[in-house]
Order: sequence, then structure tokens, then C-alpha cells
Amino acid sequence: MPKNLVSLAAALTLTVSACTLPSTLTFAADTQARETPPAADDFGGVKIGTLRCEVGGGIGYVFGSAKQIDCTFRSVHGGSDSYSGVIRKLGVDLGFTTHGRLVWAVFAPTAGYHHGSLAGRYRGATAEATVGLGAGANVLVGGTTGSVHLQLLSLTGQTGLNVAATGTSMTLNPA
Repeated sequence: MPKNLVSLAAALTLTVSACTLPSTLTFAADTQARETPPAADDFGGVKIGTLRCEVGGGIGYVFGSAKQIDCTFRSVHGGSDSYSGVIRKLGVDLGFTTHGRLVWAVFAPTAGYHHGSLAGRYRGATAEATVGLGAGANVLVGGTTGSVHLQLLSLTGQTGLNVAATGTSMTLNPA
């Protein structure tokens, strides 16, 4: 299996684990991830950690929504960094969600990370469906003009009653 598919499969497995398993199992997955060598992505970057975001609940107003997010970057070397921001959706967004979680793998050209490197605006698309428990996918690119970037695809886990197919932007600021 090519390296980029292995990286994507590992990140998606970690994402699903974070959304559906107890926190002790999620912690075990994080601990295990630190023991393996950094994975490379399609752009020649090295995985330097994960970004986990807790998404506040809200109502989709037919043509869009805006929800607060609080994120934590966890380095493969053990450090962490906090971010806050907002996810804005423009398109079909019907219903409500009470809580959500996003997880991305974070890549850089080298194994280093500087405080605030993930700050910036990311743009792309989202598709979600929720009846009680739900899931979605996000394809977002962007960030600062720096070289640190998020994995292209992430999965979302959430609760509520919602269907959405939208253009999406996410803004992150150091907390």
C-alpha cells in the first residue's frame, strides 16, 4: 500500500477512534502514534502531530451556519498548543447539532513546530448527515503562508439531527 494511503488510513482510523471510543482508548491510540516514525504526506511533509477540535453545537439556517471551535495541537514529541476559532458553512445546512469533534493529522517539511503555526484560514467543503449520532467529511486547505498544513481530509463525529453539503471555512487563532 503506498505511503500516502497508509497515512490516510491511519489518520482516519484515529479520527473514528476519537469520535467513538472512550477517552482511555483514544489516549492509548495517541500514545501508540508517538512511538511510530513520522509519516510522510503527498507534499513531502513529515507528520508532526494531530489537531483535535471540539465543535460547539448550533443550528443550520438553511443557507449556512457558524460554530465556535476549540482545538488542541498535540506534537508527536509530546508538546501541545491551543487554538480557538470558528467554522462557517455556506450552502445547504439543515437541522441542529449539539456537539462535534474533528481530528486532522498535521504535516510540515521537517519535524519542527513553532507556537501558532496552524493559525490562519482554511477553505473547502463539508458533507454531513446526523440522526442522533452522525458523521461527516471535511476537505479543507489553507492556513498561514507558512509551510505547516493539515491533512487534506478529516472526518467529523457529532450528535444532533442535521444534513449539510456546504462550502466551508475554518479560522484558527492561537488561544
